[in-house]
Amino acid sequence: METKNIKRFLEQIAKEIVAGAKKNLTADKGSTKLEGTIRAEVVSDDKGFTTKFYMDNYGAYLDEGVSGNKKPQNFKDYKGTTRISSHKYTTKGPPIDIISKWIKKKGIEPKGLGRGRSKKSGQYISGFAYLISRKIKRDGIKSLSFFQQPLGVGYEKIKEKLLKELKIDVTNYIVAYTK
Repeated sequence: METKNIKRFLEQIAKEIVAGAKKNLTADKGSTKLEGTIRAEVVSDDKGFTTKFYMDNYGAYLDEGVSGNKKPQNFKDYKGTTRISSHKYTTKGPPIDIISKWIKKKGIEPKGLGRGRSKKSGQYISGFAYLISRKIKRDGIKSLSFFQQPLGVGYEKIKEKLLKELKIDVTNYIVAYTK
């Protein structure tokens, strides 16, 4: 049986979910490299259809957030249920060198915290970067739910309209079969 309408419908929903995720990410973080990596693919096989979503691994951390070792972070999944993030800092925090580069990129000039050298890279790092890393390790990173929210909207549309598309495909099959 041909299932063109179902596949077209799922591709349209996937396209809307990707567009919504990109829009939410841009609204929350501004334009990022992550935005360019979000995409979807609808694959059909003998068992049915599968919609696969792809993005950089970093996207999962932004979407769910990361729990700290002292404070859990919550996020809303696509069904609207509040859940605790599956990602967590335990013994290590984010790399100080990366935070130091971020501080420099943002033009932040901490005063009176001193500078030292990183044992790994030999680069100069500020005490401010160390303090930020320690706070992130303790409290975690807040969830953006940039992907979960449009996924929930798409899920509701599928629940509402998939049977209509299936009806059209079945009707077309019956009409073609009886001719």
